[in-house]
Amino acid sequence: MNPAVVWQAAAHLLAYPDERFWRRLPLIREAAEPQFAPFLALAAELGPGELAAHYVETFDLQRRCCLYLTYYTDGDTRRRGESLAALKRRYRLAGWELMEDELPDFLPVLLEFAALDESGAALLDEHRAGLELLLTALRERDSPYRHVLGAVCAALPPIGAADRARAARLAASGPPAESVGGYR
Repeated sequence: MNPAVVWQAAAHLLAYPDERFWRRLPLIREAAEPQFAPFLALAAELGPGELAAHYVETFDLQRRCCLYLTYYTDGDTRRRGESLAALKRRYRLAGWELMEDELPDFLPVLLEFAALDESGAALLDEHRAGLELLLTALRERDSPYRHVLGAVCAALPPIGAADRARAARLAASGPPAESVGGYR
């Protein structure tokens, strides 16, 4: 299947499961059923309330399941601000403007960009270590979202040794931290 279709569908599936999410599911089934059938079945089984609670518990309360990809490379450091600004510049160069409430490293935003702009695949690949770390965390939690992220990673070129090693280092040490005023 065309990676752009996978990334577009995944962008919707990784958004908070509100009413709009549930209205779009038939379109996603029609466009990308084979890649997302396990997730779609689990989402239907859980239903709106349970899936929403799982989403919050997984993506909002678990540091290892962060959907903001610069968190994996930069942690909560000043460097993360520079990375976010660089992402915004890349979007602008491609003719994209984010909505005011969107952060450029939010995975659904990156996936939407990758689906609609050819430079987006390279951007996803640059964050491959973070994607793999997120996928590992979702698998360990047995989250239905592991199927969505698995499809995203499968649509990328195979992971290289350097990204695999970087993901292992991140898993062992966590994201970077900085000391401000002597406190960590």
